[in-house]
Amino acid sequence: MIIDLPATTTSQVNSKLVHLREQGGANTIGRVLTLVIVTDDSERTEDVIDAANHASREHPCRVIVVARGAKKASARLDAQIRVGGDAGASEVIVLRLYGPLANEGASCVVPLLLPDAPVVAWWPFESPASPAKDPIGALATRRITDAAAERSPTKALEARAKSYSDGDTDLAWTRLTLWRALLAAALDLPPHEKVTGASVSGENDSPSADLLAAWLAAKLRLPVKRTKAKSGQGIVSVVMERRSGNIEIHRPDGAVGMLSQPGQPDRRVALQRRAVRDCIAEELRRLDPDEIYETALKALGKVDRGGRGSAASRKPAVRKKVKAEVPAS
Repeated sequence: MIIDLPATTTSQVNSKLVHLREQGGANTIGRVLTLVIVTDDSERTEDVIDAANHASREHPCRVIVVARGAKKASARLDAQIRVGGDAGASEVIVLRLYGPLANEGASCVVPLLLPDAPVVAWWPFESPASPAKDPIGALATRRITDAAAERSPTKALEARAKSYSDGDTDLAWTRLTLWRALLAAALDLPPHEKVTGASVSGENDSPSADLLAAWLAAKLRLPVKRTKAKSGQGIVSVVMERRSGNIEIHRPDGAVGMLSQPGQPDRRVALQRRAVRDCIAEELRRLDPDEIYETALKALGKVDRGGRGSAASRKPAVRKKVKAEVPAS
């Protein structure tokens, strides 16, 4: 069921929610958290809501979507309440903010938060430079961004490293769960030799490939090469060098990988690129700080990009000003 409340207020939205609850159409008691999604008022909003609805089947919650509209319009709040089959196992409140209200998302969200329930903020597209200092981010115990959805994924990831605060995470990191599990499991098998070198190959602007290389650099305590793959999407291959032979995972098609280890036959492993809804469901399973993600962010400077370094470590070249000689007339 979808209920539209044009030109309304948060007080009227709350009253409508209470009325629906009294009718038995929505149940707040079973909600375990409030998920606040900050996006723009566009067609992409529906895809984000679908992902949240899917995740709510594992984590029943109240979903508040802050869809910022045109800032030059007159101040107006259009709300929409979705319950039942249109909201998964949650209740969805869509707040479309126009004019001066577009910058007042936190003020509109506070009256609708579930009492005594943790708050998770999610920016599926563009995110603030420092999520923890954002007005909505300050309300949340967990803040989720997605560097891969930004205009410059590499720069966005470097910004995450500079502004990291406990509770921050990024879906570029969540997409690495299967890769990290496979690599850790491969090292648990004999022979238990020291890794002498490692490299990660992938798309040039893949933040997940950068984070995987940084994670390996932190855990193996050695520089990890980060190279650009000639073909393929996201992460294409990972190589860990040992004296007895290399451990290699190669995924050319973004779906199935090939794991090669010394003394063992090659094995096909499932490495399907993860959907956003699966990543969000995983992130909502924990509300405490992710120390491993923090470690990977701090190790980005240890990634070897063939002498190019990261954008954060590159310093602008200093050009000497040369006084032009004016020929005599």
